[in-house]
Amino acid sequence: MQSSSLLKKYASIKQQKISYNWNKAKRMKICYLFLAPYAILFFTFLILPICTSIYYSFTSYNILEKPVFQGFKNYINLVLQDEVFLIAVKNTFVIAVITGPIGYLLSFMFAWFINELPKWVRAVAVVVFYAPSIAANAYSIFLIIFRGDAYGYLNSLLLNLGLISAPNLWLSNPQYIMPVIIIVMLWMSMGTGFLSFIASFQGIDKSMYEAGYVDGVRNRWQELYHITLPSMKPMLLFAAVMSITTAFNVSDVPRMLAGYPSTDYAARTVVTHLFDYGFSRFEMGYASAIATFLFIVMILCKKAISNALMKVGT
Repeated sequence: MQSSSLLKKYASIKQQKISYNWNKAKRMKICYLFLAPYAILFFTFLILPICTSIYYSFTSYNILEKPVFQGFKNYINLVLQDEVFLIAVKNTFVIAVITGPIGYLLSFMFAWFINELPKWVRAVAVVVFYAPSIAANAYSIFLIIFRGDAYGYLNSLLLNLGLISAPNLWLSNPQYIMPVIIIVMLWMSMGTGFLSFIASFQGIDKSMYEAGYVDGVRNRWQELYHITLPSMKPMLLFAAVMSITTAFNVSDVPRMLAGYPSTDYAARTVVTHLFDYGFSRFEMGYASAIATFLFIVMILCKKAISNALMKVGT
């Protein structure tokens, strides 16, 4: 009897909560009308494609024919039979683990140093550091630097110094391909995260630093840890998410530098593998399985980093 009354009481409270939320939504219907254009676009171009990709990942689909449901076959083939995919996963994680954290720290440190410069010098420095990330073919300069003949800048320098006797094939030799790609990715890492750090530094209330010195802050490192970082938590999280997304979505730079496909798949990444099956072979079901795998990995990584950043300064 007591459990029955508790269930009825719980159902009554739940009904009252639903009724309250519904009445609140009706009172704010004008707000929802203003939100509708963005919500419709967000659902159409983000939520719907994600759900569609997850559905197609369980099918055999080549665009021309109707998709045929086949369960987890794509995922089984992906993990147990596709050796190139495993190489792509390894390469992607190597790039993400190195360029993600290092690029993130470099963006923060450069933003911190640049923030201390005079206003006009800071404006010029921001443009100089941010330019590589917005230039469409900024990495093309590295095709000249790492050319595989004596006319390449690096080979020419090393030959003149007598450090090598013959030109190295920097972009064809699997031994050198990954280091070159990592160097280029780090050079191009000053992107949106860098700008968000600059903006966040400018938005910190200066009176907080004065209060910090009164409370015992004695140097810039204490100031950074106890005042600056806690004040920048939203931007730290935003930059971390952007850094992870960029690191895991690497595709254009390896394809343009090392070719498509690269020698021994040394520059193969998960997104490049997806591009191969989706747009070269038109196996959209298999490509959707790759995309779903990448989506889940990125969500898990972002969640882990978000939890870590929330502890900063606490």
